Amino acid sequence: MALYASTAQIKAALRITDTVDDSLVSMAGSAASELIDNYCGRTFGTVSATRYYAPTDQIVCQIDDLAGTAGLSIQTSSAGNGQYDQTWATTDYQLEPLNSYSDGMTLPYTRIRAIGAYWFPTIFNSVTLKVTGTFGYPTVPASVTQAAVIQSSRIFKRLDSPLGVAGFGDMGAIRVTRSVDPDVAVLLDPYKRMHGIA
Repeated sequence: MALYASTAQIKAALRITDTVDDSLVSMAGSAASELIDNYCGRTFGTVSATRYYAPTDQIVCQIDDLAGTAGLSIQTSSAGNGQYDQTWATTDYQLEPLNSYSDGMTLPYTRIRAIGAYWFPTIFNSVTLKVTGTFGYPTVPASVTQAAVIQSSRIFKRLDSPLGVAGFGDMGAIRVTRSVDPDVAVLLDPYKRMHGIA
């Protein structure tokens, strides 16, 4: 799992200068990174892997986030029997979205479009597409790092509010609400992946 904020960044936000709580700060950073992945429906780290898909459309197949084209290999199985007998050339497909930088955001590829005489085998419930490459987000956006710092700080400070009580005011107990900080949600909403769309 990728970590989106370093221990040093979180400690700086919390104004911590010693190393006494480093393990707790690090754990808060890991938890915040997991929360961000779950909230956005994607990961912002990268991993080289081979992944398999069962296309439901002969022209367009939605895939996991693909960080780039380095080392990319696309193969299909005409019989759906696990034997990938057709390797596609770069002229046989188009990665989408076409503009990898849009509205100030660097985007991963999320779809493969068959072009020319090629099409995806859509044998009922069969895995017919094999994609080898670097999956994930091309670079960790600054908004994601900032969200990780805020959420990590919140998780760390949660240790000071046992049973969800952050303190007492004129009206009684002040309780901790919402698992995702509202500012974190604002920072992350543009990066939420809507499956079936992009």
